[in-house]
Amino acid sequence: MKIFLISFIFNSIAIIPSFSCPLHQKQALLHFKSTLTSVINTTSYRFLELKSWNPSSDCCLWERVNCNGTKTVTELHLDGLVVPLPADIDPTPVFSSVLAPLFQISSLKKLDIISPTIQCMGRSPEMDSFSTLQTHISTRGANILNGSVSVEVGKLVNLKSLILGANYLSGKIPEEIGNLTELTEFSLQNNKFVGGIPSSVVNLKKLEILDLYMNCLSMQIPTTIGTLPSLTTLVLSQNQFTGPVLSSMRNLSKLELLRLDYNKLSGEIPTWLFDITTLDLLHIGDSGLNWNNEAKIVPRCNLRRISIPSCNMSGQIPEWISTQNNMYWLDLSNNTLEGTFPDFLAEGKLEIINLSQNNLNGLIPARLFEKNYFSGEIPTSISEANNLEYLDLSNNGLSLVNLPVWGDKLETLDLSYNKFSGNIPVNFPKGIKFLYLGGNRFCGNLPWNLSKLINLQYLDIHENNIQGHLDDILPQIPTPEALILRNNLFKGYILTSISNLSSLHILDISYNNLTGIIPQEITNLPKMVQLMQMTTPYPKFYNIRSVSYYIYPSDLIVNWKQYLRGLPIRNNIKAYSLLDLSHNSIRGEIPSSLGNLKALKLLSISHNKISGHIPVSLGELKNIESLDLSQNEISGLIPQSLLKLNQLAVLNFSNNKLTGKIPVGGQMDTMNVGFENNPGLCGMQIHVTCPEDIPPLKGGDVNEDEKESWFLWEGTWVGFLIGFFSSILIMSYFLDFLRLFKI
Repeated sequence: MKIFLISFIFNSIAIIPSFSCPLHQKQALLHFKSTLTSVINTTSYRFLELKSWNPSSDCCLWERVNCNGTKTVTELHLDGLVVPLPADIDPTPVFSSVLAPLFQISSLKKLDIISPTIQCMGRSPEMDSFSTLQTHISTRGANILNGSVSVEVGKLVNLKSLILGANYLSGKIPEEIGNLTELTEFSLQNNKFVGGIPSSVVNLKKLEILDLYMNCLSMQIPTTIGTLPSLTTLVLSQNQFTGPVLSSMRNLSKLELLRLDYNKLSGEIPTWLFDITTLDLLHIGDSGLNWNNEAKIVPRCNLRRISIPSCNMSGQIPEWISTQNNMYWLDLSNNTLEGTFPDFLAEGKLEIINLSQNNLNGLIPARLFEKNYFSGEIPTSISEANNLEYLDLSNNGLSLVNLPVWGDKLETLDLSYNKFSGNIPVNFPKGIKFLYLGGNRFCGNLPWNLSKLINLQYLDIHENNIQGHLDDILPQIPTPEALILRNNLFKGYILTSISNLSSLHILDISYNNLTGIIPQEITNLPKMVQLMQMTTPYPKFYNIRSVSYYIYPSDLIVNWKQYLRGLPIRNNIKAYSLLDLSHNSIRGEIPSSLGNLKALKLLSISHNKISGHIPVSLGELKNIESLDLSQNEISGLIPQSLLKLNQLAVLNFSNNKLTGKIPVGGQMDTMNVGFENNPGLCGMQIHVTCPEDIPPLKGGDVNEDEKESWFLWEGTWVGFLIGFFSSILIMSYFLDFLRLFKI
């Protein structure tokens, strides 16, 4: 009986389910926590300390941990675990080995490591480390995993999603990816993969999302793509794919989103794309493909987003676009469209229209601008949006400046082109990076508390009535990268301390009342001396339907190549160095050290009172594209060194006192304007022959002249002798005549 009772008790214990996660899984998680804690500087980061992760409790009850019914760990959600303070500083590198303890959890099916969490630096973990994962791997975000994807990935035959975006992974996509027949989402976007798409993708019959955006992939798009019956999202943009759009892709009957833009494809944009009834978003411009202007398109789809720039589309804006009544985005830029702005574009749900760089004419319908014209003040309720990061209220009729208390996360605020007046507010959030106040009626001085905006990088206050001394203003802004102060009432000098603005690469202080000279110290601005490359994107990264989307700050409105236009932040803005001092009362000479600013793409000192000569050193501005010295008192010769400016597209030296011959060669030969009102200039560019270019008389012509001269003198002497002797003979006959008649 006792033996039976003992046996019953043990058997009962055996069938009672565990009430706590396995000890080895708990230890693995605690090991991960301690490793991560040891490498994170908590004074610069907000680190979610995972207080619930303690040895005395059940790990299935811990935050970010999910278990199944048998109390084993199946999911880990580590997104947002580590956040920099402030949010713009570079994350502390954490080697990928920090994840090693997690791979001891054999029941793990889902692992999320999404930005801005752990920045895993070093080689990516071998895929056999992931072999226990069954459903989901995601390391999308600001990770820096490098190396390649191991062929061991083929062992994850039960994996349903593999997301390794926004890393530094390289090499080829392994053929073994075709073993993952359960895969529904595959994303390698924003890496450095090369080669082609493996033909084995034909096996991924359950694949719904394929995102290979922004890599270095090449070769033709394989025909096997068209055999994936479940595909809803296909993103191949910003690669180097070649060849045509294969007809097999017309079989993608569930396709909703297609992006082929920014590739090296060839041939025509197939009209059958518009027969895919499920298609919702189409980006196919800037891809190398050409639009068939003779095609008769009757769309069977109802697109919300159409982007077909740079594809040789001509004629009028296609009428079939009017049938897309859900469209909110239309980009037909950089084509050769002509005619007027169609009425149907002013109707419907359109929010973004880009028709730039075409040949359109006529008037834009007024009702296009009736959709969004807010007035009055910004509602204080907006301050309740604590997570607000980007706010654009530009181009409205807002006038009152009682700004609400902004949330700490607001980084971009665009209030430009409204009717704001009075003094500039002082309650901007401390974390603001991009501040646009241009095109308003602000007056008075800049607020002193700008010095507290330690993250402020881009300040645009152009076209207001702001006043004060420039030497009082510049020190207020701690670390600016771009200052657009154009068209205000600033006065004073450009201080020598301007060289302390070590991050400044765009400075526009044109159309003010500045005096004094151009200080030598302006040539010590490091970001104007050495060309920069942007290593991390400015935009905020979002992911919608597993496709990358970015929110960019507004364009900077600058005088670029003699026209006011928006310089987009998204186009590697850090590679642009601009210096515009035009339309002031600056005197003195151009410092020869200005040639040190080798990163400059634009230099304008026009409409000032500059005198002296053009320094030879300006020939060292090897990246300059626009050089404007017009409307000054500059004299002397145009230096030959300017022939080295191979990037020069715009040159204006007009209305000065220049003399001599315009240099010949290189870009200078293409400049036929920009030399007006310099009476002493000459050269083939302005069709004025220089004295030194008047050809000397040819040798043969000289001999002929000499012969002609000799002939004339010889004739004169002969004529003289003949006349002399003729006179004597005539006199002799005359005397004989007198004697004959005895006269």
